[in-house]
Amino acid sequence: MSFQPQFPGIFDPDQQGRPPRGSDSAQPRQADRRMPATEKQMQYARSLAKRTGSTLPEGIEGDRTAVSEWIDAHKPQALEGPFAAYPSAKQVAFAERIARLKRRDVPQECFRDKTLMSRWIDGNKPR
Repeated sequence: MSFQPQFPGIFDPDQQGRPPRGSDSAQPRQADRRMPATEKQMQYARSLAKRTGSTLPEGIEGDRTAVSEWIDAHKPQALEGPFAAYPSAKQVAFAERIARLKRRDVPQECFRDKTLMSRWIDGNKPR
């Protein structure tokens, strides 16, 4: 004995004009279900606005994606140029402090590449 599912009305011509159940038109659209911005997101946006001298748009707190887009448009851009790959002064100081504790030297190539410096720090952190 086999089971044969029954779908009454699936091939009726009058069904053509109706949207299928569970489609966008039957459900609230994604834009109507916006999530509010997080408190950390708003704190960062306010600090960026204060630092850059710009103002936050009215009612932006109610839309997380709008706040994220505003932050991306107003945050400081990453460094570009020949020294962009070098580690920061804080990173070098932290690595040298670890090297003193471990009584070993930081490899010279780490001073020319921030990714290598980060890997060296991760592998040599005091535990």
